[in-house]
Amino acid sequence: MKRILLFLAISVSLISCNNNNSPAAAKEFKTAYVDTSKLLEEYTKAKDIEAKYKTKSDVMGKELQTEVARFKAEASSFQKNAQAKGQAWAQENGERLQKKEQELRYAQDSMLQQLQQESGAEMDSLVKNVKSFIKQYGKEKGYDYIYATGEAVSILYAKDQYDITAEIVKVLNEKYQSEGNKEPIKK
Repeated sequence: MKRILLFLAISVSLISCNNNNSPAAAKEFKTAYVDTSKLLEEYTKAKDIEAKYKTKSDVMGKELQTEVARFKAEASSFQKNAQAKGQAWAQENGERLQKKEQELRYAQDSMLQQLQQESGAEMDSLVKNVKSFIKQYGKEKGYDYIYATGEAVSILYAKDQYDITAEIVKVLNEKYQSEGNKEPIKK
């Protein structure tokens, strides 16, 4: 009798181990990953945003360079005059020159901060839209998981066959171009 009960217990445990009602056993998971660094390097819209702010930075920088050149000329003139006109004159006019130098530094810091805020907001919006797109893409293509790699690595290893970065970049660029934007920038 003990042998029959032992046999029944073993049979039941073997049957329960082979039970295919668990979600993992029901199907294989479809997974993929996207290299986010590569995606942002190759996505035309991201390149356009980067180019826009580089141009804006160059324009703002040229305006500031003109002011810096004037300041340098004024500082050079000040040094020559200070030697000729004496210590009292140098102290009186030196404060004005220092104030102007501080104003230039403030203008430069302000310009950099403005560019960082504007580009940061636009890039944050882009990243949010890309995440939303990848989520929808994953649903449409039947993926169970799409992981991200790149600067902040969340996957230590994955087979190359699961990399859908190029596919995502292609679809995003096509979508961006269909919205009336320019052709991708060639490397």
